[in-house]
Amino acid sequence: MRSQTRVVVGGDGHFNRDALCSRAVTGEARSALTIREEEFLEKSFYLDEFHEKTLLLAITPGSADETALGAFLQTARELIREEVRLVLVVGEADLARRLEGRFRRLAAVSLAEPLFADAEEARRRSIVVEPRGNEPDVPSLMRLWSLLRAGPIAVVRPADAAWIPLATFAVELAARLKVHKLVLVDPEGGVGTGGALSFLDESVLEALLGAGEAEWAGLGHRRPLIQVIRNGLLAGIPSINLCTLGGLERELYTYEGSGTLFTLEDYCRVERLGIDDFREVERLLERGQREGFLKIRSREEIGEILFTGFGATIASGHLAGVGSLLCDRYREDETAEIVALYTVSRFKGEGVGAKLLARLLDEARRRGLASVFACTTEDRAAQFFVRLGFRQVGPEAVPAAKWAGYDADRMRRLTILRLEL
Repeated sequence: MRSQTRVVVGGDGHFNRDALCSRAVTGEARSALTIREEEFLEKSFYLDEFHEKTLLLAITPGSADETALGAFLQTARELIREEVRLVLVVGEADLARRLEGRFRRLAAVSLAEPLFADAEEARRRSIVVEPRGNEPDVPSLMRLWSLLRAGPIAVVRPADAAWIPLATFAVELAARLKVHKLVLVDPEGGVGTGGALSFLDESVLEALLGAGEAEWAGLGHRRPLIQVIRNGLLAGIPSINLCTLGGLERELYTYEGSGTLFTLEDYCRVERLGIDDFREVERLLERGQREGFLKIRSREEIGEILFTGFGATIASGHLAGVGSLLCDRYREDETAEIVALYTVSRFKGEGVGAKLLARLLDEARRRGLASVFACTTEDRAAQFFVRLGFRQVGPEAVPAAKWAGYDADRMRRLTILRLEL
């Protein structure tokens, strides 16, 4: 499960674990979009998701050196421009003062509510909330809300500055406020030996917290934090991220992430695509075409994929992959073609691709088909299908309709795979 790579599987396309990190682009699929522009589009997707939401960040003592703090301030400004409310939970008085100095003027931007007599008073007023004890109390909650009504950011400094009590306070506060996301900032980053486990759901956490399990996995020293995180999920927090302060931007704005994402339920759900998914799916397919992992298709062909396709979503709805089962053109042959099987995942291995393929096979069986087939130009894609029961066949083993107008050069490089149902 530990990975910082992405997985790409393509029916009549490609399979590559590292290509989305290297963003290799073939001459055939080269686009006017630069890598920087592509990253901007990915960031824009997440900023849209966070728009007008509340994010709570708890920063462990000792994790905010000047370099990491500078990067965080830039990320915070981007979020604030997107009308995101930020609640920062810190234990160190010095860090609270530094953050207050940097953000006080931003907290006075909106004076729609008559909280302050004038803008100058707003700039002078502290944006730090100090609860009376180690639990969120009603007076501190009221003060917190009054600050967020007047501006985009508030700093909360609970009485106990130690990391586990601080994380516990942050979880209780996040659950009480029902925030969109909680981020725990820890110098050790995500959980895992030698790197981060990219994703853990509550059922895995429960097993990990069994007698001796965390210790066997080399995570005994993080057992208290893992327990705090599980408590937060059970209390209703939709998702919790654990990362370093320097890795915050990548954790928030990319599929790849930099730490560990925790959610309550299974990370991956596969459902039929709906019209509200189409624009995002089109972007994903176009990306796969640009990078050479998917066959170039016309607008009409992409439209067919949209209306016959399924999408895999993770966590709170991030699109992790798509795949389609083309049936109509092969109806007389009682078969179907798996196309545009393309996943973008934070997880190691072929988990998302395998879940998508399983759902497509279920659909084929539901339709009473005798077989399915897929085509690819890459060995690793062929290996993926073979591992899941497909066998290599010749062109004559699939309907002739597949080859009408097919590119001869691509045909010579093609591996054809078929599964009897």
